[in-house]
Amino acid sequence: MTDLPKASNPLPSQVDVVVIGAGAAGIAAARRLMRPGLSILVLEARDRIGGRAWTLRAEGEGLDMGCGWLHSADDNVLAGHVEAEGLTLDQTPPPWRTQAFDHEMTRADQAAFGEAFAAFDQRVTEAAARGEDRPASDFFDPDSRWNARMDAISGALNGARFAEVSSLDYDAYGDTGVNWRVREGYGRLIARLGEAVSSVTVTDCAVRRIDRSGPVLRLETSRGELTARIVILTVPNSLIATETVRIDPPVTALLEATAGVPLGLASKVHMTVRGAGDFQPDTQLWTRTDTAETGGYHLRPFGRPMIEAYFGADLAWGLEAQGPAALFDFAVSELVAALGSDMRRRLEAVAVSGWGVDPWSRGAYSHALPGHAADRAKLRTSVEDRIFLAGEATAPVYYGTAHGAWMEGQRAADAALIALGLDPRRDDGDSEA
Repeated sequence: MTDLPKASNPLPSQVDVVVIGAGAAGIAAARRLMRPGLSILVLEARDRIGGRAWTLRAEGEGLDMGCGWLHSADDNVLAGHVEAEGLTLDQTPPPWRTQAFDHEMTRADQAAFGEAFAAFDQRVTEAAARGEDRPASDFFDPDSRWNARMDAISGALNGARFAEVSSLDYDAYGDTGVNWRVREGYGRLIARLGEAVSSVTVTDCAVRRIDRSGPVLRLETSRGELTARIVILTVPNSLIATETVRIDPPVTALLEATAGVPLGLASKVHMTVRGAGDFQPDTQLWTRTDTAETGGYHLRPFGRPMIEAYFGADLAWGLEAQGPAALFDFAVSELVAALGSDMRRRLEAVAVSGWGVDPWSRGAYSHALPGHAADRAKLRTSVEDRIFLAGEATAPVYYGTAHGAWMEGQRAADAALIALGLDPRRDDGDSEA
């Protein structure tokens, strides 16, 4: 792997394009922009690239702390890169449509829940066809026993409960139903793809302010100032809404749109489990049906002797605020209640995510608030044709995904090239990647 520029090296005083953020969107944008005669620079606040795609090496395995599934894999622009980058494409079906051990739910109950969720989805779809943008929870059957379980699943899908989710935006999500994984880690794939732009990427460099008051954009960073003709801003919405990355003078419409599409939260706990042979590989366990304050448990992912716990929405925010131990303790308590007291001695924490408390994320992935489905399109509107936003939050269909972010990075790069008077179509670069 090519080394990234050293933190001790000075930044150039001026470049044509600065890409802020080296996650999936930023890497995709930079790859698209690489061409002779165009100077570009990617600035990343973290000490690593990949953003919310991050694979941690532990227990001899690659554990995805952020995105882990190639959603809509048969229509996913990143799926074709997996084997090309020397990684393993795993097509084992996802576990979430089945319930391990039939625990707390008989097969009849599972069928009833599936029917209830399908009916809910259909009501949302019909409302979306009428242009209704309401809390998705408005379409619950008030007499259904499954509403709490559906809200728990919304925590996984949206990072928020359905009351906080726009029905119109929720319906717009694209899902082909095909979901694959990268055996070595999705984050590792994004990092490999980032090697192509490592020569123009600087880590440990936080951008604090974009001054648009003059004829060129002036950027204030933790390592000094520089100017650019174009900026592609790929940081999470939360950093724009809180003005952690400040555009000055402020753009009111942009700030309002970022507030309308906030980041929800999903948190992971990776655990080893002794006696893993008791569990069927790649199965899913939800332990409770009476509350949304419960987690989902992926048993033996990739057949490993591990369990991956997944918490979303209010539960995730509350647990992260208490610290990593609280997430593991909650997972243990639920698994003990479901599977017996011996689980307490069989489980050991390996890695815990913390996207909500991460200062460069402040959340996991976006959802549009009720009445704000149109804000995603507003986020794609450039500022003076020289500041372009990109990321999973700007994706109209594949929001909340790495490949949605990747596609949006490419879109923003093409728009930037046009603004510079250049043709985005070319044969010598990353036209399809």
